[in-house]
Parts: sequence; structure tokens; C-alpha cells
Amino acid sequence: MSTDETIPNHGESAPNQSSTETKPAETNAPNQPTATTVGAQGASAAVASQRESDEEARPAGEDFGSILDQFEQEQSAFQEGEVVRGRVVGITERGVVIDFGYKSEGIVDQNEFMESGQITVKPGDEVDVLVKNMETSEGFPLLSRADAVRLRAWDNLEKAFNDGTSVKGRIAERIKGGLRVDVDGISAFLPGSQIDVRPVRNLDSLRGQEIEAKVIKLNRKRSNVVLSRKSVLEERNAGRKDETLGHIEEDIIVEGQIKNLTDYGAFVDLGGLDGLLHVTDMSWGRLQSPGELFRVGDSVQVKVLRLDRARERVSLGYKQLLPDPWETIEERFPPGSRLNGKVASVTDYGAFIELEPGVEGLVHVSEMSWSKRVKHPSKLVGPGDAVEVEVLGVDPKARRISLGMKQIQENPWKTLGERFQVGSRVHGRVRNLTDFGAFIEIEDGVDGLVHVSDISWSRRIKHPGEVLKKGQQVDAVITAMDADNRRMSLSIKDLEPNAWDNFVASHKPGDVVKGKVARFASFGAFVELGDNLEGLCHISELSDGRVAKPEDAARLGQEMEFRILRIDSENKKIGLSARAASHAEPVVETKVYTSEAKGGMASLGELADFGSASKADEKPAEQPSEKADEEQSER
Repeated sequence: MSTDETIPNHGESAPNQSSTETKPAETNAPNQPTATTVGAQGASAAVASQRESDEEARPAGEDFGSILDQFEQEQSAFQEGEVVRGRVVGITERGVVIDFGYKSEGIVDQNEFMESGQITVKPGDEVDVLVKNMETSEGFPLLSRADAVRLRAWDNLEKAFNDGTSVKGRIAERIKGGLRVDVDGISAFLPGSQIDVRPVRNLDSLRGQEIEAKVIKLNRKRSNVVLSRKSVLEERNAGRKDETLGHIEEDIIVEGQIKNLTDYGAFVDLGGLDGLLHVTDMSWGRLQSPGELFRVGDSVQVKVLRLDRARERVSLGYKQLLPDPWETIEERFPPGSRLNGKVASVTDYGAFIELEPGVEGLVHVSEMSWSKRVKHPSKLVGPGDAVEVEVLGVDPKARRISLGMKQIQENPWKTLGERFQVGSRVHGRVRNLTDFGAFIEIEDGVDGLVHVSDISWSRRIKHPGEVLKKGQQVDAVITAMDADNRRMSLSIKDLEPNAWDNFVASHKPGDVVKGKVARFASFGAFVELGDNLEGLCHISELSDGRVAKPEDAARLGQEMEFRILRIDSENKKIGLSARAASHAEPVVETKVYTSEAKGGMASLGELADFGSASKADEKPAEQPSEKADEEQSER
């Protein structure tokens, strides 16, 4: 309201107050700004009307001068920065109009009364406001609701700090070192060590909760407030803890409240005493997080598993109140039975299948498929997949069930004899190479082994990688089968006739054969006599004359005639002579040759003691002959 609306009503009855009457007249001068907007003026008129009604009801004999003196004293009592109580008389675009007993109403910004986009006050509500400015340029006092609340909150905090009482606040967010708590608009710090009597692992779970705490540090100038919830809990639990320890015993069932959740379990308030409910004692089944079963504040019945009165520690169990599914596991899941389950988790060595809540079995990676080469179980199954399995074994004491997935499928080895026989020619892919041979996949789930000795008739192979590559398509002959042990032996060399046997059957020492020089060595030349069949012509047998190196007597790829000096069937070696091919020398028996030559590469003339070679020639020929044998042995 404004004074010019009330003073004229008393002008005739109080002429001696002329000085007071002239002051409002100056306020209404045309060159002065108005006190409020149109909306505020309407609200002021309403207040003025109310006061006129009060004045009409006032006794006629009341002295107006005393009333005016009282009014001026009330006006001078208001000071900037003071918190006063007022009444909402209107809501305009400029703000909320508050009558707080001054000569004119004050204005509070609407945003200070806003919550979720709605104004929380209505005309007639009484609120506390702070006088920010008694007279603005627009002629009305400027008030603040937020500052009043904040100032009152600081007063309450200071009083609680001095008196040692507690205050209530709401946890706003997690910050470095603890939590930020909102106490009536004042931001206070709650250190992590002062949150609870026990360390709290998951601070985010407390966000939004209303708590009660004590003010342990306060600096109003620096706006610094530190709280302690731990102090309140310790005082509250001091008497209850002794009472709880007095009646609690192992194996009894007690009721408590979930106080805090961690990664490894939940702390349960038993009445001044906290007990730990470990995640492994919450459910017979797999539980990823305690939050899947419980929430902070939940009431729960638990069983006391262990009690340490001296250390005031209690271990609790929840699953112990439920039937143990493993007690009747053999009756419900006998070996050989087929079940449907869900993949609970996947590891490097297999997959765990949940058969029912609290019961899981393991499918080892080797039991997943007959045909597919499983490098990792995740290639076949993933968490949450529905699968059908067969029970392979049950161990109730160890709480283990062995399961198989491939047993649901047809075993290709059982019908192997219907599709393959020993001596059959098969086609497959080289799946793997080892030092001792090559594994050939002839169909899904069926592999055969080609031993390194079964790759070639004549060529000596040290490693199958010399002639085979991984992924190569090859043909082979089945030489043996063992379906029970899932083994099959294959041979690549049996695809062709035995070149060595054919050669020995049609040739003997002394025969002249044609061959092509395949390669040279320091001690002679290797001669290709046919497919995968070679003989060795020693350097001393390449020419009648003395030869320093094999290349001087022959060319690579040159076709020449050679006489067979010896055939070593045991070591599959053939000794040749180019110079003897042009001479008619007697044939020596193989046995005599083998014993007298001692495995070397001597000529027929030397063996017959014709004296065609001197002793000087024999000595240098003996040592290279050993090298020749070694070379042929390696091949």
C-alpha cells in the first residue's frame, strides 16, 4: 500500500498533522516514479481497502495522532538486511507482492518461489523474506525469499554447532573426499570417514537420501560447513549395541535393515550392531551384484552364521533360510538325462549353464561339438543363450555337474565304418602340421593322421611342412581305423605304387640304366632314375680321369648312362657309376659288395681286385663315401 491512500481519510480529523499530509503529496507529484506496476498497485489498493475497513471498525474516540506516531515508529524499525515476516497479497509479472507492515508492499522475484516450473505460494500465505533495499528507484522495497531462508539456515547451523545438536539435510552429490549435503540451501561437506561407522564403498547409493548429522566445523565468513553423520549414529547405537550383543547367538534368525551395499555384500543393521551379509551367502545361484536382491532400507530376515563378540563382528546368511537345491541333485538330474538351460557365463575352458536357480553345470570346451574346432567357447555360445545339454556326471559334495552339448548331436565316429573302410581312398584338407605328421580333415569331426614316414616312399622327410601346407587339399589312403578311440591312420605314399620295390624287382647290380643329373654335392652327383627315386654317383665314378669337383664331369640336367654298383634295400640306397657304364666289368654279388665295401661307394673293379684303382685312389674315396651315405640317409 502507499501512504497517500490512507492519510487523506484522516485529514479532516487531524488538521495539526499538515506536515505529514504534505509529504505524501510530494510522492504523487507527476515528475516522481510510481511505486509499483499496475499489478502491484492493484494489490496495494486491496491492502488499503482492508486497512480502511479496520479503521472504520476502530472506536471513534481513538486519537489519530497517537496512531500516526505508532505507524512512523513501525516504519523506522525496518532495516536493510533484516529478515521479516510478511503476507502474500498478489502475484504479478514483476514478482510476488509481499505486505510486511511497511508503508508500501515489497516485491520478491517469482523465481525464488518456483519449483518444477510452478509458483509454490498463493495470496494469503505468510513467508519470511529479507529486506534487500528499502527504497528502489521504482519506489518499492526489494525483498528476497532465498536470502531469508539462507540467513535463517546459517542461524540454525550456528545454533546447532554451539549447542551440539543435529541438523537434517539431503545428500546432493558425490564429490572428492565425500558428499555434498544441502541443508536448507546451504552446501555442507560430509567427509567419507564421517558418513557411517563402517566404510561405505558405494557413495553414489546414498544420493538423494535425507540424513541427520552434527555440525563439527563451521566458518560463516568462508561459507564452510563440515558435517558428521557418524557421530549421530554412534550416539544412537551406543545403547542398542550392548542390548543386541546380549541376546544374539549363532544359528538364530534375526531381522534387520539393509544399511549399505558394496560389491562384496551388504551391511545389515541388527540394532546398533552391523552384520555382514556376503554376496555368496545371499543366493544358492549365481549373483553378480547384491543390488539384484536388495536395496538400502529393505527389511530382511537373516541367519547368524558366525559371531565374534570380542571384535563385534557378525556374519549373516540369507540363502541358508531357503532349501539347498544340491541336497536332491542326484535324484533330479541323473547322468544321461537331457535338460534345457541358460548360459550363465563363458570362460576360456567352457561355459556354465544354469539348470535352475542355484544350480549350474559346466560344459567343457571339449564337450561342445563333434565337428567344429572350438578355439574359444564364445564362438559357439554367449551369456543368456538357451541350450540343450546332457548330464555327464554329478558330484553333490563338490557341487559340480558335468554337462555335454555334443552328446545331443550325432557322433560321426559311431557310423564311421558305414562310410569308410581300410584301403579306401579319401580326400581332405590339411588341418594341422606337427613334427610327427599331418592331420587331414576328411569330414566334419573326423580327422586322420598321416605320419611323416607315410608321405613318400623314397624321399626322407624330416618335417611334413617340407611337402605339405596348412589348408592344402590332398588325397590319402586309409590304413587303419579305431572308432572307439576316434583315431584314423592315413597314408599319402600308398596312393602310388612303391617305386623302390618296382625298381629292385626289375634291376640288379651291374645293370646299366639311364638317369638325369638332379643336383651336385661335394662328394658326387645325385641322379634321378624315376619319380621320387634317386641314386648317387660318387665323384670317383663320374670319369676315368681324376675329377676335382662333380661339375667338371657332368652338367645339371644332363642325361647319362650309369651302371648300378649296389642296391641297399634296407636303407633304400642305390650306388651308380658313370665310368663303369662304358666298361664290361664283372658283376659282384650284392652281399659280397655290401660287406666288402662297408657301405661305401667303391667301383666294381676295385671290389674284384682288378687293380684298376691305386691305393692312393682308395683312401680319398673312402671318406666321401661316408658323406654320400649320410646325404642319402637324410633324404
